[in-house]
Amino acid sequence: MILPPFFRLLRFDRIGSTSDEAKRLAEAGADEGTLVWALEQEAGRGRRGRAWVSPPGNLYLSLVLRPRTMPGEAAQLGFAAALAVAEACARFLPLDAALLCKWPNDVLLRGAKVAGLLLESHAGERGVAWLVLGIGVNLASHPEGTEFPATSLAAAGATVTPAAMLPILAERLLAWYETWRGQGFAPVRAAWLARAYGLGTPIRARLAEAEFGGRFVGLDERGMLLLDGADGRRTIAAAEIFPAG
Repeated sequence: MILPPFFRLLRFDRIGSTSDEAKRLAEAGADEGTLVWALEQEAGRGRRGRAWVSPPGNLYLSLVLRPRTMPGEAAQLGFAAALAVAEACARFLPLDAALLCKWPNDVLLRGAKVAGLLLESHAGERGVAWLVLGIGVNLASHPEGTEFPATSLAAAGATVTPAAMLPILAERLLAWYETWRGQGFAPVRAAWLARAYGLGTPIRARLAEAEFGGRFVGLDERGMLLLDGADGRRTIAAAEIFPAG
């Protein structure tokens, strides 16, 4: 397997969590581009500490980045990573396969979740000291009975191994990371909105303390969701979104 020179690959047959290992390495001074890949996770997790079911056959990785920016700006890398995942998945699917980005950090295939991302960072004296980008892509299987439907590339008729997906995803991750570093958030935001799930339609935004309905009208320049409701426009930093129905 050949990855761009930016990456330093560490492969595990089984691990507790690729992100926990990547964070340990980052704290110990690991170089940017250190990529932890596991065939199986025993303690994978998603946003808000949710368990990420991690059987063999799917792709599980975490990448160490050192973006030299402030925490609010570093969060924009979630949008860049979602684009990379969508583009990598598209290589294995028919041209008409509907791959969309669901705010803030999921990728959907035909309306169901095929991949999720998790960003964790540590702030230093001059901004973000390191950031770990965790990615899980359902290649061979997907969980059943989830609140938001899940799917896999296999369910869409594509037979893809983790070893086949990894170099393509790595190439797209690096491309979007370099775009973000060189040109800022604007091109990432525009490309993400072109794939945005629910854009222009009524949605529900569930926050920890409340739930709001309204029309999803876009992202602001920081990546926050813009929701137009009966009481005006809300700018939402973190939430789970669902169809209005």
